[in-house]
Amino acid sequence: NLFRISRTPFLQQDFIMTKIALIIGSLSRASINRTVAQHLAAQAPEGVVVEEVQIGDLPLYTQDLDSESIPAYERVRAQLQAADAVLIVSPEHNRSMPAAVKNLLDIASRPAGKSLWGGKKTAVITASPGSYGGINSGLHIRQSLQAMSADVMIAPEVFLSRAHTALADGQVSDARTAAFLNKFAAAFYGWAQAE
Repeated sequence: NLFRISRTPFLQQDFIMTKIALIIGSLSRASINRTVAQHLAAQAPEGVVVEEVQIGDLPLYTQDLDSESIPAYERVRAQLQAADAVLIVSPEHNRSMPAAVKNLLDIASRPAGKSLWGGKKTAVITASPGSYGGINSGLHIRQSLQAMSADVMIAPEVFLSRAHTALADGQVSDARTAAFLNKFAAAFYGWAQAE
């Protein structure tokens, strides 16, 4: 596993570490964005732990569920609440964010008055085989996060176009792309660790 994920979940850790909740917007196991996310997670410095937030099993949000205890909802809410920062790595679906990402954003913003996004450090990058790099998805995700008062990292930006050409054997194989992603990772992890 390329993720620097502690064997102990965030909520059970007694020592001080910077905790990053990683959201992968594609539900495909072989997705471009999963490979990019694994590369970014592998760049985490000492003192940073990255934990993926699984979003594929989340029931579609409806306000009718606000008064119920939904185990999958409680799991992701707990992960996000315990995280010092959130990294979203997502494709673009039909010129916007994937439904699974929007569903998570909504779940973590509810019930009313209990949003987990307020002040949460969050960064968004997108990768796509297309020539625009998923920019619409990235901007729409950031727009939603900003509307919920998240602390969104604006620069450096990553909208990785023709991303499939930079990958081989489940890894980022293109040196220029790797260097570009590493620059983003250094900026993100430094920002996440800052007081």
